[in-house]
Amino acid sequence: MAEGRREQPPHPLLSLPPASKRPCLRPAPRGPGPGPGHGSGLPSSRYRSPESLLDCAAKAVAEKWAFERVEERFERIPEPVQRRIVYWSFPRNEKEICMYSSFQCRVAGEEGPSAATSGTGGAGSGAATAGGGGGGGGGGSTASTAAAVGAAGAVGTGDGLPFRRGIRLLETGCVENVLQVGFHLSGTVTEPATSTDPEVTHKVAISFDRCKITSVTCGCGNRDIFYCAHVVALSLYRIRKPEQVKLRLPISETLFQMNRDQLQKLVQYLITAHHTEVLPTAQKLADEILSSNSEINQVHGAPDPTAGASIDDDNCWHLDEDQVREQVKQFLSQGGYYGSGKQLNSMFAKVREMLRMRDSNGARMLTLITEQFMADPRLSLWRQQGTGMTDKCRQLWDELGALWVCVVLNPHCKSEEKSGWLKQLKKWGDMDVCPLEDGNYGSELPNITNALPQSNLAQDSLSRPRRTVFTRAVEACDLHWQDSHLQRIISSDYYMSPSYQREGESLLFNPQGLPLWLDHVPTACARVDALRSHGYSREALRLAVAIINTLRLQQQRQMDIYKHQKKELLQRGVTSTTNLEGWVGHPLDPIGCLFITLTETCRVDDDNTMDTGEGDPRPPVYHHVPVWGSPDGGESYLTLALEVALMGMGQQRIMPEGLYAQDKVCRNEEQIVAKLQELELDDRLVETLQKQAIQLLEAGPFSGLGEVIHRESVPMHTFAKYLFSALLPHDADLAYKVALRAMRLPVLESSASSGDVGHPHHGISIVPSRYPRWFTLGHLESQQCELASTMLTAAKGDMLRLRTVLEVIQKNIHSSSLIFKLAQDAFKIATPADNPPDITLLNVALELGLQVMRMTLSTLNWRRREMVRWLVTCATEVGLRALVSILQSWYTLFTPTEATSIVAATVMSHNTILRLSLDYPQREELASCARTLALQCAMKDPQNCALSALTLCEKDHIAFETAYQIVIDAASTGMTYSQLFTIARYMEHRGYPLRSFKLASLAMTHLNLAYNQDTHPAINDVLWACALSHSLGKNELAAIIPLVVKSVHCATVLSDILRRCTMTAPGLAGIPGRRNSGKLMSTDKAPLRQLLDATISAYINTTHSRLTHISPRHYGEFIEFLSKARETFLLAQDGHIQFAQFIDNLKQIYKGKKKLMMLVRERFG
Repeated sequence: MAEGRREQPPHPLLSLPPASKRPCLRPAPRGPGPGPGHGSGLPSSRYRSPESLLDCAAKAVAEKWAFERVEERFERIPEPVQRRIVYWSFPRNEKEICMYSSFQCRVAGEEGPSAATSGTGGAGSGAATAGGGGGGGGGGSTASTAAAVGAAGAVGTGDGLPFRRGIRLLETGCVENVLQVGFHLSGTVTEPATSTDPEVTHKVAISFDRCKITSVTCGCGNRDIFYCAHVVALSLYRIRKPEQVKLRLPISETLFQMNRDQLQKLVQYLITAHHTEVLPTAQKLADEILSSNSEINQVHGAPDPTAGASIDDDNCWHLDEDQVREQVKQFLSQGGYYGSGKQLNSMFAKVREMLRMRDSNGARMLTLITEQFMADPRLSLWRQQGTGMTDKCRQLWDELGALWVCVVLNPHCKSEEKSGWLKQLKKWGDMDVCPLEDGNYGSELPNITNALPQSNLAQDSLSRPRRTVFTRAVEACDLHWQDSHLQRIISSDYYMSPSYQREGESLLFNPQGLPLWLDHVPTACARVDALRSHGYSREALRLAVAIINTLRLQQQRQMDIYKHQKKELLQRGVTSTTNLEGWVGHPLDPIGCLFITLTETCRVDDDNTMDTGEGDPRPPVYHHVPVWGSPDGGESYLTLALEVALMGMGQQRIMPEGLYAQDKVCRNEEQIVAKLQELELDDRLVETLQKQAIQLLEAGPFSGLGEVIHRESVPMHTFAKYLFSALLPHDADLAYKVALRAMRLPVLESSASSGDVGHPHHGISIVPSRYPRWFTLGHLESQQCELASTMLTAAKGDMLRLRTVLEVIQKNIHSSSLIFKLAQDAFKIATPADNPPDITLLNVALELGLQVMRMTLSTLNWRRREMVRWLVTCATEVGLRALVSILQSWYTLFTPTEATSIVAATVMSHNTILRLSLDYPQREELASCARTLALQCAMKDPQNCALSALTLCEKDHIAFETAYQIVIDAASTGMTYSQLFTIARYMEHRGYPLRSFKLASLAMTHLNLAYNQDTHPAINDVLWACALSHSLGKNELAAIIPLVVKSVHCATVLSDILRRCTMTAPGLAGIPGRRNSGKLMSTDKAPLRQLLDATISAYINTTHSRLTHISPRHYGEFIEFLSKARETFLLAQDGHIQFAQFIDNLKQIYKGKKKLMMLVRERFG
């Protein structure tokens, strides 16, 4: 009855949605019975009658069949039946509305085993249990759904989301004039006035088909991925209050009941009501209808936008593709900003949510997102520049690739869909800019469809196949679900082998008869993720259990293999056997997938609430759910989750190549540990923890915690830290055994033996020795340090355990900075503010500090001074014996400078004496050690330690004399004038002027002051030395002047010394036994005559040197220099004659410098 249909677009001004319109000839004949006029039914209450057979049938038909198919199938459809089909065709589940109006939507408790379905039905299959649509003759919303969404409005902080706002608009009575005509719903939603905006009423129209909204129109002009709050409000009004909605059959049915006069009246009234908008269109249509040859007359029937979709229309929810593209493009253009990455991750979560609801828009939205990712202009830029993308961007690409694996592994997708996806994925993967799976490096990971990894690592990286982020999805297209064993696993909880078949080896069942799934582990887990992602949670659980049983059997067989090799391997101490492909950090995240799948079913939620993703997430609470079909009643999905996480984390695997792959291993490990820490350990979980920890310790080269591991095996520090903390309250011995074993970092060991030949088994291969760059080594070493610190803290007060931990730290940690950090941590824990110190832990801190000193003694470390000071502080806390010990063995710990200037000086300080409350004999013992140290250091490094040695030995005459003699002996060879002047000044300050004079004289012999060095830093020392000599007497002055004349050639300095010596009489120091003449010294007699001659000579030489390259701007300065020279010349008896001759010589020699000579004549004649 629907032949000859042809779609015609309605006039845009009629405000009807563009979809859900098909031509209709006439309605089906009406059957008997009045039928519910307004969809009225039984009142919503706790006790309701069972649904009628009509409603049951109408619900099923409305969900599965296009209304056109119903019309074609039956010649006459009674009006009551039409009404019920139309009634039930609107979406019934509020969660679906929420999904299209907020970034996240999760109904609490939805993923428990009781709610898991068997995997049938479409997107709306859960509507009946969700209670979204009412029952009986028309039924309102169920109490549970109303309570759920009502609670959703109260929890979280997502008030700005469209879904929240829509609920608020609905609950405040803003929805009015609601009318359902066939498959079209319309109404008005009023936005209340605010302080800034007036009240606004928006017209909203919604088309729907088979329990999906197929198009929306709202007067607010919203442009977003999500439905606006007004569409949400109208939709929820229809779901919650269906009895208050006027329900009419499609408009074509109503028109069919009218005669010609009624139809003409309807058209004329319609044109009159909207003549300005409709009249041109009405006239155009009238002209075409009256023309016998017009196109409109070539087909039967006419379009009806309220008659539902045709058979050929896609049945999917309305999704604004342009907005998806625009928003993804906008987020990508914002680069590495935190907000944009968060938004893109939310869009990925939305895709997963759609997949779980089995909504075809999931793959559609992912395709749109991928297109924008591939069009990102930064890809070609990164490729041209040869730089890697940012870490955040890399993670987004990884998630994109993982999502495509989920999409193509949909167990119920059609072959043509998969073919289309495969074609598109290959197209993207062939593009030059497509990111590679492992960053800038070639991949060594196996094909997703191979059970065993490739073992030939000798091939050149250039010959490896190019693996992009889409390669695994392309490979997954080759996988299928037709295997009969796989089908039986996922379809039954009780699939087991018969008891009589359990003898001997089997590839399908373990010895207990439980099914196994012998597949490449990441591939098998990808199947689990696909099942879970597409809403088949029960099936995912079944396959996950089969995979874990397989891993258990493999683990047992690996332990049996190790038992036969144990003696040989322990003798070698290292193995070349390892896993080429680690499960932690794998692109498909197999361990995380299994863990989430198993724990989801054990999750407990306080309320049946709907989370729209804006509030702070509550920490999950789990309870034990027995494994279906398990012969062991004590086994639960929670214990399985813990067990598989421990097996995966404990897998011995080789460190992958490349920065990104290595960083991903660390990040994934931390993510799994964070999930494990959410589990509240009870007796059953602790038992699982203990059992698996023991197995990992005993599994040899197949476990990262085994006795023998590969040299480049991924370290277990982060994992062991979790195990240690978890096991410590329950089994301390096992906790320490695990943590101590995990402290090793063999890649840093200086040598590695050749290794054993190995026995490849179940994904284990022989890896030849190679030396890749460990980009994350710094992070791994810090994790090793964290593990050690955790053990030290826990072992506080236990001397035996502390000693064991100390030994393993000294053996395995090779970074002085990290050992120093451990020492500081131990010291801090050992010396609490309010309690007495823990001497055992203090001794450990001291031992670690001593090791740091030994490690950094011959190497440069910018924190060395801090380390030395800290060690003295730590030794002081330990006590007198510790201080004596470091003083006596200083040469193995400190440089001579550190030993004297920091260590000994701090030990001998007043604060240290008070801190230790030492008596006199103890103080003397400490002082004696310090003096011995000082003399030894002075002998070894007199240049830098002599002064400190003298200072430390002041109170002991013999030691002081010894230190002084060391200085005198070293003065002629290794000491500089500045060091000697410093010690000389110290001696004068201490009251030894003659010793000071001797040192100053020695310093003068090392000095050489050129004629132009009139700002040399040693000038003050020279003036001081001369002043000292002058104050001591004529003899000392006579002794030092020749040294001054020999060392100093700067005229201004010499004239300054000469002037000072002539101003006062010598011998003013008043040394006992000496007479002071009190007479001024003459420049005509020795020793000042020699100094005067040297000064005049220096002036003459300096003058000639300056005139060689003098410029006019320095003429004035030169004239002043000659004036000072004249003052010195005049100190001699015939000085004025000498100066006049000197000036005449200048005039003669430099007569070419006319201007300068003119200035000389003006000043000096």
